[in-house]
Amino acid sequence: MSLLAIGWEPEIRGLLTVVMGVVVLMGSVYMILATNIGSRLSFLVSLTGLMGWMVLMGMTWWIYGIGLKGPEPSWVAIPGVTIIQDVPSLRSAGALESLPEGYEGASPSELNEIVADQFLNEGYIQIGQDDPAYGQAQAAASEFLEEDGALTAGQYEVTDVFDVGGERYPLIANNESLDFVAFFHKPHYTVVEVSPLVPVRTEPGRAPAKAEIDEEAQKQYVYMIRDLGAKRQPAVVLTIGGGAIFLALCYLLHRRERILRQNLSSAVATA
Repeated sequence: MSLLAIGWEPEIRGLLTVVMGVVVLMGSVYMILATNIGSRLSFLVSLTGLMGWMVLMGMTWWIYGIGLKGPEPSWVAIPGVTIIQDVPSLRSAGALESLPEGYEGASPSELNEIVADQFLNEGYIQIGQDDPAYGQAQAAASEFLEEDGALTAGQYEVTDVFDVGGERYPLIANNESLDFVAFFHKPHYTVVEVSPLVPVRTEPGRAPAKAEIDEEAQKQYVYMIRDLGAKRQPAVVLTIGGGAIFLALCYLLHRRERILRQNLSSAVATA
């Protein structure tokens, strides 16, 4: 029964694979060294080599962003103001600095154009549908809308994405190509415009009609901020932590070698 459990449980099989790899790879090196330089010194030498290997691996992961990775960059909700269902709430949520002129009394179709112009006037960039950033913002906005219950799948369509912020600094002579010291970022926001669809009747045996945007319905907006994540953080911790342990072990080896030479020289002098 134990063998069946090991064969069918992926958690147990994975744990045993890691344990066997550690024992075979690291244990074999330790055993070979132990036959030549003793158990204590061989443990110190093999551990130093392991830490050096971890530093090299961490540096590789750090540079290329591969291997052991942290959270990826993503769009996250702004608590309390993510789903915006009217124009005045755009200003109270901080998406707009001021309300557009003439929005009161405007028809829904006119209001949509007025709000879009206000976004552009305040420095927002309109993202094209062929841009990968459009798809990422659309997916995140759909998730927040459906989780909040404001709209369900099939009741809306993303019609526009406005983006602002996210610049890196400090730049050398304000040159984007000289950005190797630009470690800081300004907050990066996006507003996804969502248009409700006209309800479509479905009849058994017939293909559903093509969904159309309800031009008389108030558009809704999803206000999000960019979380830059921590993709390289595990690699950074591994490199710095492994490097500190590696240097400490190298110092211990050097100290042991120095003490050994002093003892041997004093023994020769005494003889």
